[in-house]
Amino acid sequence: MTRIERGLMDLDGVANARVNLSSHRLAVTWDPDETDPETLLKRLEDLGYGAHPFDPGRVKSDEVRENKRLLRAMAVAGFAAMNVMLLSISVWAGNVSDITPETRDFFHWLSAVITLPAAAYAGQPFFRSAWRVLRKGHLNMDVPISIGVILALFLSVLQTIQHQEEAYFESALMLLFFLLIGRWLDQMMRLKTRAFAENLTALKAETAMKLFADEGLREVPLSRIEPGDRVLVRPGERLSVDGTVLVGSSEIDQSLVTGETGFMPVASGDLVYAGTLNGEGALTISVTAAAKGTLLDEVNRLIDDAMEAKSRYRQLADRAAEWYAPIVHTASALTFIAWWLYGIGWQPSLVIAISVLIITCPCALGLAIPAVQVVASGSLFRNKVLLNRSDALERFAKVDMVVFDKTGTLTRPSAGIANPEICDEESLKLAIALAKASSHPLSAAIATMNRHIRPMENTREEKGQGLLAMHDGEEIRLGSIEFCGAEKQAPAVKEQHPQASFIAFRRGDAPPVVFCP
Repeated sequence: MTRIERGLMDLDGVANARVNLSSHRLAVTWDPDETDPETLLKRLEDLGYGAHPFDPGRVKSDEVRENKRLLRAMAVAGFAAMNVMLLSISVWAGNVSDITPETRDFFHWLSAVITLPAAAYAGQPFFRSAWRVLRKGHLNMDVPISIGVILALFLSVLQTIQHQEEAYFESALMLLFFLLIGRWLDQMMRLKTRAFAENLTALKAETAMKLFADEGLREVPLSRIEPGDRVLVRPGERLSVDGTVLVGSSEIDQSLVTGETGFMPVASGDLVYAGTLNGEGALTISVTAAAKGTLLDEVNRLIDDAMEAKSRYRQLADRAAEWYAPIVHTASALTFIAWWLYGIGWQPSLVIAISVLIITCPCALGLAIPAVQVVASGSLFRNKVLLNRSDALERFAKVDMVVFDKTGTLTRPSAGIANPEICDEESLKLAIALAKASSHPLSAAIATMNRHIRPMENTREEKGQGLLAMHDGEEIRLGSIEFCGAEKQAPAVKEQHPQASFIAFRRGDAPPVVFCP
């Protein structure tokens, strides 16, 4: 990230360059009078990284392919390591007992036959990455890993030819196996974190019903919607634009914005936002933002900023990673020369130099800190908390008081039932079946109590009142207290749950019940 951002920022005319590690996207702001896209792409190529226009479909297919490739490499490395380890244990035990040189050599050659093709395949993610940057004259963390593995395999083959007691085939495979586990888990973590942001983006439709000057109505892409245009939002549709209601009245599910579970009434002059869900009324909206600049876009920007913002520790990790490769390669070379001059021989000196390459990787600083920030921000987002400061995670440790400004901060975006025990099991099943025929949030609270019950057929909706249907010759109703005739039962329930919403259910001539979502 640092190499790409600094490499592009060094170009004349580039105002900003930002790499999103989770989505593998690069956003660049530049002055077209001073530079052009070809220059940017050439600099990226010189840095060892290819680039192409962002295509969500291509990204997903590439991710699936990369995930499968890592899994196959991990499986090969793990299976080969287990088998070679069995052979190595036999050699180690034999070296302190009665193994013959011929048997030891046979086990070493057998280990080589298993290890060399397995390492050549399983090490591809590291070898390709290292070769790509080396061709451009740069270094990354995969370079010392690749050098260490290749040198360990070379030394093991050489010592097998020389009939030595020690070989390091199992060490090379185990190193690749554990590194592949870490790389696969890192990729899965980032994919899951980004998937939540993509799910949020999916709430915004890509088209809208535009009202033209001649009162014609046509569905058009958001890219053709301009501020000031009029769009029609029909009942049950999700809004695709930010705007102001011109004509109509309805109820809007704004839990995405406010956190409140109840529908909010809207009428002429009220503001509405993309991603919210329209209720039972049709609305004509004057657009203030469509393809870009909506509240939903701002939420996504906050998520991206939180995932990729560089806190003080991230900046320290970047600086450490930048100096890591040259320092470690230099230290490894000096270690080899020092031990060789000391007189222990070039092969033992090479073993120590390889160890320096492998064990000095600053994983905790260079890898874990960025991973922690991505995982933590993703976890907070899943729990409906967004970060808008790069140092927010660091400042959490100093928090000793939290002030909540509205109930939507504390409530969940979906309602539940506080008193399901108020009616018998059979009536509750009927209420759930009837509730599944409605999209109202209070009905949804009842419907989610049992996901296996099917919606009731032949249901009729009384607008603004509730639902009714016939079942075994009885009329059943679900809706407002007045619609179900539950005026007598409501006061007692309201006294027990004064802050709750209420929805009533009545079956035939039986006394109605009042639920508290």
